[in-house]
Amino acid sequence: MAIVYATDENFRELTAEGPVVVDFFSKTCVPCKMLAKVLEEVDDEFPFVNIVKVDIDDCPKTAEEFAVSGIPDIYYYKDGKVAAHDIGFGMKSEVMDRIASIMY
Repeated sequence: MAIVYATDENFRELTAEGPVVVDFFSKTCVPCKMLAKVLEEVDDEFPFVNIVKVDIDDCPKTAEEFAVSGIPDIYYYKDGKVAAHDIGFGMKSEVMDRIASIMY
């Protein structure tokens, strides 16, 4: 799947089914930019995983709902439910391990 950008209006729809990685980020955050590159690589290797990016400046309601106070803030969903949560930059291997843990 392609990496998609959520809005406050479509967030629930984008996380409703399947494995989903949600990245809360800001365009000015350096660790967020580093994670973006990792997520692009993960997307290439795990095309069956949806990656949803949520810009906290463009989606304040969703960021507030999740009480995002530090970024990057990553949520891992399985079939519409949060299965795991990490705060901060994660190496590619860490992100892939986390995805594998929710898949199996």
